[in-house]
Amino acid sequence: MSLKIILTTFLAIFLAELGDKTQLAVLTLSAQTKKPISVFLGAIIAFAVITLIGAIAGNLITRLIPTHIIEKIAAIAFIIIGILMFFEKI
Repeated sequence: MSLKIILTTFLAIFLAELGDKTQLAVLTLSAQTKKPISVFLGAIIAFAVITLIGAIAGNLITRLIPTHIIEKIAAIAFIIIGILMFFEKI
């Protein structure tokens, strides 16, 4: 296990998730239910499962497609999404 990879991943996910729709959903559910610990635990379990799926899928995909190609595909996808958002198509 690599502490550097753990900390880098933590920082990237932490910064990416600040103020996103998931955080707003957790805030709303917590306010509606008045059960913040239950909402927190549900969110943690959901994140754990979806992250596990992503990690396993990423490992499997890199066995079929080289990492540098995946990075280029991701970059192109983000550029396209950015352009569509700029022109309000999303």
